[in-house]
Amino acid sequence: MPITLDTPLLFTTRIIRMFCYGFLSVVLVLYLSEVGLTEQQAGLLFTFTLAGDAGISLWLTTHADGFGRKKTLIIGALLMLGAGIIFLMTNNIVVLMIAAIIGVISPSGNEIGPFLSVEQAGLSQLLPDKLRTKVFAWYNLAGSFSTALGALTGGWLAQWLQSAGWSAVDAYRYILTGYAIGGLLIAIIFLQLSPAIEVHSQASETKKVLGLHQSRNVVFKLSAFFALDAFAGGLIVQSMIAYWFHVKFGVDSGILGSIFFGANILAGISSLLAVKVAEKFGLINTMVFTHIPSNILLILVPLMPSLPLAIGILLLRFSISQMDVPTRQSYTMAVVAPDERSAAAGVTAIARSVGASLSPALTGIMFSIPALFSAPFFICGGLKIVYDLLLWREFSQVKPPEEK
Repeated sequence: MPITLDTPLLFTTRIIRMFCYGFLSVVLVLYLSEVGLTEQQAGLLFTFTLAGDAGISLWLTTHADGFGRKKTLIIGALLMLGAGIIFLMTNNIVVLMIAAIIGVISPSGNEIGPFLSVEQAGLSQLLPDKLRTKVFAWYNLAGSFSTALGALTGGWLAQWLQSAGWSAVDAYRYILTGYAIGGLLIAIIFLQLSPAIEVHSQASETKKVLGLHQSRNVVFKLSAFFALDAFAGGLIVQSMIAYWFHVKFGVDSGILGSIFFGANILAGISSLLAVKVAEKFGLINTMVFTHIPSNILLILVPLMPSLPLAIGILLLRFSISQMDVPTRQSYTMAVVAPDERSAAAGVTAIARSVGASLSPALTGIMFSIPALFSAPFFICGGLKIVYDLLLWREFSQVKPPEEK
C-alpha cells in the first residue's frame, strides 16, 4: 500500500471544518434571534438546512466514486463558503432558506455535507481492515476536539467583542465571517489530494441503485435505523441545547461556549475509548450498549433542579455519547464492497440528515410553548433507546471481516 499525504490532509480538513461548525453553532440561534427571526422560524430554517443538505449530499456522495472523490469534496467546500457568505449578508428569511437548502451550514456543530462520507471512503481505501476502526476513532476524536475548541472560541469571542462595544449582531457576523473563510481554506487543501483516495473498479453490468449493488439491502436497513436515531438527535441539536440553557438558566454565550467545549472534549475521548471496547465485544454491541446509558442521562438533564447539576449530567452524557460513532462508521464501511463505500456512507448519512431535518422545527414549536419547553429531551432520549434495541435485534449476527 503506497504511503501518501492523503491521510494527514483528510485529518486536517476534518479539524478545520469541525472547528468552524463548533465556532458557529453556539451563536447561530442567538444571531438569528438578533436579526429578527422567531423561535419557530429558526427551527424551520434549520429544517430546511438539513433537508437541503440531505438532497444535495445524496446526489454528490452516490456519484462520488464515479465522478471523483476529490472533486466532490471541493464542491462541498465551496457550498460551505457560499452558505457562510449569504448568512453573513442578509437576514431575509426567504434568502436564508434558499441558502440553507443549497449551501452547507451546520446548526448543530455536527458534521454536515458530503465530507464525512467521502473522506471516510477515501480513508478506507488507504487503510487495512484491522486499522479502520482505530483510525476512524482518531478521526472522530480530532473532530470532537476541534468542535470543542471552536465552540469555546466562538462563544467567548462573541462575548468579548460585545464587551468591547460591538453590537451583538456585529459580533455574531464576525463569527460567520470565520465560518466562510474556513470553507475556502478546506477547498484549497482538498486540491492537494492524490488519486490514491479514488476507487479503481472495473466496469460492471450490475444495476446500481444510488450507487449500490450487492450491499443494497444491508445499507437500506441501516439507513432506516440511522434515520430514526438522527430524527431523535435533531430534536436537541447543539444550538438548541445552547438556547435551552440560555432561557432556562440565563447562561451567556461565553459560558455556553465553555460548556460545549467540555462536552465535545469528552465526546471525542469517548470515541477513542470505543476502539478497545469494540475489539473485545464487537462493533454492534459497542454501538448499542454504550448508547443506551447516554440516552438515559439525556432524559435526566431537564429534570435537574440547578444549573451545575444540569451541566454535570450533560457532560456525563457526552462522556459516553460518541462511542457509537466510529464503530457505526467502521461497520458501514466493513459490510459493503470497496466501490460502494462512498455511496453507502452517503446513503446512510443522508438518511440521518433526512431524519434530523424533520425534527428541529418541532423543537422550535415546543420551545415556544412553556409547558413543552423541555419535552425535546425526553422524546429524543426515548426514541434513541428504541433505535438501539431495533439495531441490535437486526444486526447483532452480521459480522464485519475483522470479527469473523
